[in-house]
Amino acid sequence: MKNILAVVLAVLFPLSAMATDASSPQEFDMIRSAEDVDLSEFLWIKRPVIVFADTPADPRYAEQIEYLTERLDDLRVRDVVVLTDTDPSQNSALRQKLRPRGFMLVLIGKDGTVYLRKPFPWSVRELSRSIDKMPMRQREIRERRGDG
Repeated sequence: MKNILAVVLAVLFPLSAMATDASSPQEFDMIRSAEDVDLSEFLWIKRPVIVFADTPADPRYAEQIEYLTERLDDLRVRDVVVLTDTDPSQNSALRQKLRPRGFMLVLIGKDGTVYLRKPFPWSVRELSRSIDKMPMRQREIRERRGDG
């Protein structure tokens, strides 16, 4: 139990430091709590990745956050914002809408469509592949290349 607590604390403390280092107030925090979040604020702007767990001590939650923090730049390029919800007793709007059972990872597109639900941690590489297959992401890639 002490080992799990140590892992969770080691993951969460760097996240709080990263959240205070935002370069501009308009810039979204990459990883933030899902508490009082309305998904419509991300519509056509960001791709929410939501990580649910029943407690921050869940080893799957700690593993998922570790995967995500290791490759934040890959997520930033894909306009991803990570939302975390580890308190089922709050029964947040996201929990009511997505109905997680224990640990769950959800990928939502910029258009608000739920593209992926996973009951286990996924690497950023796997998430990136799924995002890169989305029609809107394909268009973004073509526009960056200048293919129109």
